[in-house]
Amino acid sequence: MKVLHVFKTYLPDSFTGVERVIWEIAENTRPLGVTSEVLSLTAGDGPKEVAVGNHLSVRARQDVYVASTGLSLSLFGEFRRRSAAADIVHYHFPWPMMDLLQLLVPPRRPTIVTYHSDVVRQQRLLRLYTPLMNRFLSSVDRIVATSPNYLASSPVLQEYRDKTTVIPIGIGNPPTVDAGRRDALRAKVGEGFFLFVGALRYYKGLPVLLEAARLTGLPVVVAGKGEGLSLLTEAQLPNVKYLGEVDDTDKWGLLDLCRAFLFPSHLRSEAFGVALLEAARAGRAMISCEIGTGTSYINITGETGITIKPNDPEDLASAMQQVMADNEATKAMGQRARARYERLFTATEMAARYAGLYRTALRDY
Repeated sequence: MKVLHVFKTYLPDSFTGVERVIWEIAENTRPLGVTSEVLSLTAGDGPKEVAVGNHLSVRARQDVYVASTGLSLSLFGEFRRRSAAADIVHYHFPWPMMDLLQLLVPPRRPTIVTYHSDVVRQQRLLRLYTPLMNRFLSSVDRIVATSPNYLASSPVLQEYRDKTTVIPIGIGNPPTVDAGRRDALRAKVGEGFFLFVGALRYYKGLPVLLEAARLTGLPVVVAGKGEGLSLLTEAQLPNVKYLGEVDDTDKWGLLDLCRAFLFPSHLRSEAFGVALLEAARAGRAMISCEIGTGTSYINITGETGITIKPNDPEDLASAMQQVMADNEATKAMGQRARARYERLFTATEMAARYAGLYRTALRDY
């Protein structure tokens, strides 16, 4: 079976949240008899086809970039050729360009869309985009929500509930961290700290994290890059250490050294929270906000960590103090987080469910 994934960006140009999910699906469905290609746009030079892992990245040239959306004329012809050779077309929402592909170059193949997030920030453009979005979602054969929480809270998904199934995001095994690298990290940041790892974007709750750190004086390590960096430099808190962007190996080392994981994202732009999955995989207690998305499907308050009110530094500070005060309870939450990861969120479990959905879509087409 051959599957064509379609998303706005992919390797080797970009490898963040949605791209990482596509990677895990493509790599982990291969042992189940699925061959994958990923069609995306590139603004740079380089070959059109690039082997990444055990699948193929195909890149069309981006012509313009408007309102956070890449547009390309050559993509239509590339999509026509690639979809004709595929058994399944698997879109990853949102990206208005793929809505146009589906409607102007219908693939005549079973179509699946993984609905990663509502359109949250571009509310003015959403009013213009909604008719196209509804035509697109009405035309596809299957929709996948990444958590039952998001299916229940998304007004868009409620309109298509009869053809929507839930397949949680899963991640694979972590990298190996040798003792020397862990010791180097320990010398730099210590251990027993609260950890935040992620892109420093507008919805990540960084101002709340910094205020909670100021209120508590507890040690916090921040790793990542993005528009929120200026907040860190302006705060100048002695108990907050900033490492910049780290690779997966150092991330795993930091998770091994930390006491608990902070995830104060306060807007629905945080639709799932793969960084929370990584913390659960590491067996760490988590503190996250209740925003009606997949974050509260990963982190169950009182079981795997604590959920707090969004955009509330006092509530975050209280949760941090609670985690710091009770070592045994914190360890137990981390152990339950690891068990929940193994039960629900492995890459192999996600891949098996997608492979089953592909087979069902082919049978029913």
